[in-house]
Amino acid sequence: MTDSSTDTAPVRLTPGEPAPEFTLPDADGTPVSLSSYRGRRVIVYCYPAALTPGCTTQAVDFTASAGDLAEAGLDIIGISPDPAEKLIRFREKEDLGITLVSDEDKQVLTAYGAFGPKKLYGKQVVGVIRSTFVIDAEGRIEKASYNVKATGHVAKLRRDLGLD
Repeated sequence: MTDSSTDTAPVRLTPGEPAPEFTLPDADGTPVSLSSYRGRRVIVYCYPAALTPGCTTQAVDFTASAGDLAEAGLDIIGISPDPAEKLIRFREKEDLGITLVSDEDKQVLTAYGAFGPKKLYGKQVVGVIRSTFVIDAEGRIEKASYNVKATGHVAKLRRDLGLD
């Protein structure tokens, strides 16, 4: 018996669409809602697992760019299926200065098309698809990038946004 929810290709968000709304707990258990960012642009990035090499590279790069991005009117929210306790360890170990939220049931990741079938070391698996979204001040998708590389992604995003 197969689970049809994991056999189909995930949804893909496109520019102009409303960003799926969410309220998820951050590392400290405080609810973080996308709607509370209206009036500012937000980078929502989805990553597979805290405390892994690629995800650490990406989170450290976002933290290093957070000041410049904030000056340009962009806030950052990282979403993973990790429980809050793991997010706290990740934040403290890597001295992260960005908002990390927990989507343990993967409903938000799925709504963003960031959870589903993917290739990992040549094998088809189901998991988090490393993805980044820029959401405009009205809550619409401005840019959607799927299957991004952890290394160099923040620098590319900065160039794409005209910050470098």
